[in-house]
Order: sequence, then structure tokens, then C-alpha cells
Amino acid sequence: MYTKHMKVIFFDGYCGLCNGFVDFMMRVDKKSLFKFSPLQSDFAKAHLSLEDVADLKSLVVMINGSTYRRAPGVIKALTELGGVWKALGLLRIFPDWFLNFWYDLVAENRYKIFGKSDTCRLPTPEEKTRFLS
Repeated sequence: MYTKHMKVIFFDGYCGLCNGFVDFMMRVDKKSLFKFSPLQSDFAKAHLSLEDVADLKSLVVMINGSTYRRAPGVIKALTELGGVWKALGLLRIFPDWFLNFWYDLVAENRYKIFGKSDTCRLPTPEEKTRFLS
């Protein structure tokens, strides 16, 4: 069940890089602040724009009803963790177009570099409470 005060990371469930980011976030998010949902899920289709679910190259982060995409989304998700991760907020000194240039460069080549699964990621029984589908 979704509430406006949730923090959700929407990701390409087939992408090796995106799944690696989800694994990383689950490992460092000791307070379980974030929930996760593949962009291909019914949950994503119900809570994001058609453009967001169609653009599998864009990580989407929703925090308290606000939506962040691409590089700003990654930075926002990491800084929300607090602690040493808050320092990554310093990257915001760069304009979004600059950050997104590098984000898009990686996103365009992510399947070649990090691989692509034939099926969407399925959470383990331990992870199930953190996933929205």
C-alpha cells in the first residue's frame, strides 16, 4: 500500500546496473527508508507518468510526493540516507544538464556494460517487504 510519505526508488527491473543499485541501497539503507519498484510493475504504472514508465533509462525516485529523475534522483536517494552519504549533495553544485549528460552516457550503454536479465528482478523472501509491485 502506497502513502504519499513513502520513499520509493523505481528502476529498470531487467538492468544489471539498476539491480546493483537496488542491492547497494538495501545494504546501506539500515533504517529501511526506501521501498523499491520496477518501472515495469503495475505499481509504477499506477503512480508514475506514462513517460516515466516508458523511459527505462531513467531511475525515478519519489520522496514525500516529489519526483526526481536520472542523476538528481540518484543524488537525492543517497543524500536521504544521511551520514556520509549526505556529502554527495555537494554534487548539486553542478547543473542538472551536466550531471544528466554523464548519467545518460552510462544509461545508454548500461546493458552492454552491466548486462540485462531476461526477466524482471524478483525479491528474495527477506526483501519482499521492501518491494512494491
